[in-house]
Amino acid sequence: MLALALAALIGVASPQPVSITASDGVPLACSIVEPDGTPPAGGWPAVILFHGLGGSHADMEPLATQVLAPAGYASLECDARGTGASGGVWGLDGPREDQDARDLFNWLAARPEVSDTQIGALGLSLGGGAVWNAAAAGVPFKAIVPVITWTNLQTALAPNGLSKSGLVELLALAVPTSRWDPELAAAEPALLQGTNPAQVAAVASARSVSGALPSISTPTLLVQGRHDFLFDIDQAIAAYRRLAGPKALYIGDLGHAPAPNPPAELPTVYGLAVQWFNRYLRGAGSAVSPVTLAHDPWDGSPTTFTSLPPTKTISVSLPGTTTLKTGAKAARGARFTGGAHETFGDSTVTVRYSKAKGWNHLAAVVTVAGQASPVTEGGMTIKAASGVATIHLMDESVLIPAGKKVTVTIGATTGDAYAVDVPAGSAITLGRATLKLSVLTKAVSH
Repeated sequence: MLALALAALIGVASPQPVSITASDGVPLACSIVEPDGTPPAGGWPAVILFHGLGGSHADMEPLATQVLAPAGYASLECDARGTGASGGVWGLDGPREDQDARDLFNWLAARPEVSDTQIGALGLSLGGGAVWNAAAAGVPFKAIVPVITWTNLQTALAPNGLSKSGLVELLALAVPTSRWDPELAAAEPALLQGTNPAQVAAVASARSVSGALPSISTPTLLVQGRHDFLFDIDQAIAAYRRLAGPKALYIGDLGHAPAPNPPAELPTVYGLAVQWFNRYLRGAGSAVSPVTLAHDPWDGSPTTFTSLPPTKTISVSLPGTTTLKTGAKAARGARFTGGAHETFGDSTVTVRYSKAKGWNHLAAVVTVAGQASPVTEGGMTIKAASGVATIHLMDESVLIPAGKKVTVTIGATTGDAYAVDVPAGSAITLGRATLKLSVLTKAVSH
């Protein structure tokens, strides 16, 4: 993950450990990093850093010491409640964590050497969710940088009503359940199995910024991974389209699996973050390009756009008839014409099915010959014994070389996101399928 790659950087400043008591009395384990020298009039501008799930504030200290302090920024980083050395119970960026963010903001703003009007925030993954939700709750950050995170937790974890059970289970293992908030713990079976959509919707709604996006005017630099099966590109694009204030979008080779997270890309990512803070905390510095798409593999020369990049749809028919029983899958292959294609945007697999007996969901994975990681995956629930299922695929940006065979595999599970099989004794017959891929009008990777 990005946080691990960042932790490999060697810090040059000295974090000072501090313990901050939240407004409900829970102690939060933190550190503060400040630039060398005398604070400017009005105090140092500052950034609050929020770590990813399974991490700690120590993961953010290299960013604070190597990047922010040399650029003239103080920073505060803390273990999220219920994790690391902090007290309390973990709530997956729930309302209590929103209040924690406000408490941290107030604590930092009260320090005489720190500006009380020039404070921003940056968070990775879980920390990015904390940044979004705090901004929606009115914490007065002057600029924010949410990185590889979600805006709608329900569509991230259970798109089309089907839980990404394999990935959700990995998330559940990152924090011992003994430290979970009771409401969140009660929803764990529904999150894993998708057995109670209403419960999942309630938990997700309280932890999603999607409904508040049009009212957020805080200048926002969104950083998202181009190949991330946990939080896909759509999570950031939805926000980019709806935000009211200044905004920019960077899509890179970083994120959760199967993202490669090349260390060489980090100076670019965090250089943009500093550029963003310089412009909106200090009111100085150059503008950030509205949309930037890094190449895959990373080559140090990302492509910039004045708006979201133009796309087109390519389609291929996948004929055949296959009867599946529990545990079985149907694979159909084809080749696209017209040279290399680079996926970007919303793609689908549509399949006719019949004679479904006990088969309550379908999952599809798209692969390319010679590539170790799938291009994308998707899933959906089905209720009728026959019909046409349109499986919406995760928005991933992957290069499909010219002439390479593309295979669509349809069943109940995939190798990554969807792990729950249909009940024993289930069966279904799959007929003709169609793969529609949204691709860049002009591929940028090579």
